[in-house]
Amino acid sequence: MTTENTGPQALPTGSCCGGGQAAAAPSAAAAGDDTAVCPVMTGSTVVKSVAEAQGLFRDHDGIRYWFCCAGCGPVFDADPARYATAV
Repeated sequence: MTTENTGPQALPTGSCCGGGQAAAAPSAAAAGDDTAVCPVMTGSTVVKSVAEAQGLFRDHDGIRYWFCCAGCGPVFDADPARYATAV
């Protein structure tokens, strides 16, 4: 798989995010507890507050998971147990 660097974060081409910039890319000011890793696109850092504002999260077995783009939610929903262990 190739990557294209179209923003502050490189994503695999053909990914659920379309290979472009993640919707919830972190800023320099956002660090620590306000960031998470997308369970579907592992390696994609997500700012939790931005993802929540955009509805890019799911709760599974009492744990909240945040996503880098709108395409990751439906993928997670199809097999949450698989992606919950990926993080």
